Amino acid sequence: MTNPVVAQVSLASKLKEKVLSLGFHQVGIAPAVEADGFARLQEWIREGAHAGMEYMARHALARRHPESVLNGVKSVVMAAMSYRGPLPDDEHAIGKVARYARGPDYHETIRERLGHALEWIVETSPGAKGRVVADTAPLMERDFARRAGLGWIGRNTMLINPRMGSFTVLGAILLDIPLTEDAPFIHDRCGSCTACVKACPTGALAPHGWLDARKCISYWTIEHRGEGPDWIPDQLKGWIFGCDICQEACPWNRKAFIGETPLGQDAGMMAIDPGSILEADDATLRSMFRESAMWRARPQGLRRNALWLIGSRGDSRDLPKVCRFVDDPDSGIRSAARWAKSRLEPVQ
Repeated sequence: MTNPVVAQVSLASKLKEKVLSLGFHQVGIAPAVEADGFARLQEWIREGAHAGMEYMARHALARRHPESVLNGVKSVVMAAMSYRGPLPDDEHAIGKVARYARGPDYHETIRERLGHALEWIVETSPGAKGRVVADTAPLMERDFARRAGLGWIGRNTMLINPRMGSFTVLGAILLDIPLTEDAPFIHDRCGSCTACVKACPTGALAPHGWLDARKCISYWTIEHRGEGPDWIPDQLKGWIFGCDICQEACPWNRKAFIGETPLGQDAGMMAIDPGSILEADDATLRSMFRESAMWRARPQGLRRNALWLIGSRGDSRDLPKVCRFVDDPDSGIRSAARWAKSRLEPVQ
């Protein structure tokens, strides 16, 4: 008769091997319990630090426990994939794209690959039910990644792994069968370092590991829809989509793993001329970015961001491109174009 404990250990070990064989760099298993950071999430929302991300408030209670994602869940398998890549950044470039968006859309990559792992475990354990999550369900993934032993949540609010740093994306398989759990990562190895806090140009990070999205470049260039405050354009530091400043400043990323990854970086996506964004119609923008995470900003957000950067650059030769959008039906584009126009017009 098979010992159920031994069977759990064996199944967990084989599942990890399967996940790693699919291109992930780390994998661990956490128990399906209430998320450690749920109370802090509630505080973050009460403070309004989620900015305009109303979906965070709407689905906050669902993030308390993974049961909201899968009925009867017993195990949370967390997998991490590095996207750092070997390409160096040019901090002075205009139109910079966050590293995670320079390759194929990580949501699709993770869903597809973890889907294969889920198929394997269902075949191996008939009757088992599961669900794959790739940043698309109310699961506090970083909490469960820490619980699964993959790293600690750093002062920049990112999961940091001692070998891989923080340039990773996470995915999960929720299962209704028990699996042998990994020891949680209990050490905070940020120590007294505040490099990320000091590096953030907008003061979005606080020393106690708090991100105020109302000040975050990534929020304004990815999540926010419509107009932005007047101070934003001059604080973008060349970023057209996302921001990696706090991660680039982290000492753990300076010595992090760089290796093969399904999320390879396209050199042509490191920085995109904002003028080319303005010259492209919707269909062209779709063909350019539909397969990448940049499509989350949609044409409206991409054009608005491009106008912000062009206005900040201050080259009057860009004025004709800007003037095309001063009466655009989209309020975000229209506002950004008028702001940029005011910057580029010669002083009378």
